[in-house]
Amino acid sequence: MAPLVSLSLPLPCAVPASSLPPRAEPDASSSFHPPASSSSSPRGGRLALAAAQPGSGRRWVGRWRAGVSSFSFLAPFFAGNKEKENREKAERLKEELLAAIRPLDRGVDATAEDKERVEKIVQQLEEVNQVKEPLKSDLLNGKWELLYTTSESILQPQRPKFLRPFGTIYQAINTDTLRAQNMETWPYFNQVTANLVPLNSRRVAVRFDYFKIFNLISIKAPGSGKGELEITYLDEELRASRGDKGNLFILKMVDPTYRVPL
Repeated sequence: MAPLVSLSLPLPCAVPASSLPPRAEPDASSSFHPPASSSSSPRGGRLALAAAQPGSGRRWVGRWRAGVSSFSFLAPFFAGNKEKENREKAERLKEELLAAIRPLDRGVDATAEDKERVEKIVQQLEEVNQVKEPLKSDLLNGKWELLYTTSESILQPQRPKFLRPFGTIYQAINTDTLRAQNMETWPYFNQVTANLVPLNSRRVAVRFDYFKIFNLISIKAPGSGKGELEITYLDEELRASRGDKGNLFILKMVDPTYRVPL
């Protein structure tokens, strides 16, 4: 934690009357006349003389302004510390997240308690996201491996295990061409490609154009094949995304050079 910084302001000092210059007659243009000091109150007399000393107010204001200006040096210091703390927190949360989802078979074996735990970790990770405009970041481009999702259309939990897509599942995105691709591996090798329409710097509309079955047969996607995707966390190795139906996707980068077919 950064040390606390204490700012103290110098106060004007009382000046002995013997060291003051001769008292000048008040300016006729001034409507302020300091009260005469009482001989029975030497402390009050000294304060009145100190306040009336020529130029003392200007010096005090100058010192005050000098003290305030030091905040301009503190702002980058605290901002840098906050960014460092967020990076360190993100690394701890990523480790915790990967440990939580590792035994869940991409989410097929997740209980309600598992899903709640993963959701809480992801929410904390999203709070320290450093990439505020992921659609403008090169970190988004490439092939990502799906580690966890709550989407039943992908997991197919109602099917027998041997009929589920139990091979690696990938998603690729290229922001320069606004193209995306989902790829299943063993046993079906199904693929789907899509066009992306940016809605803001974090969210895109997804318009599927072609499905490929067994990596051989291409079928044009129906007009209903569409959705939305929001990138809620992004760094060079991990991504969290949320779909328009409330599904969560956690992916890791495997090939930043991969290009989605046009």
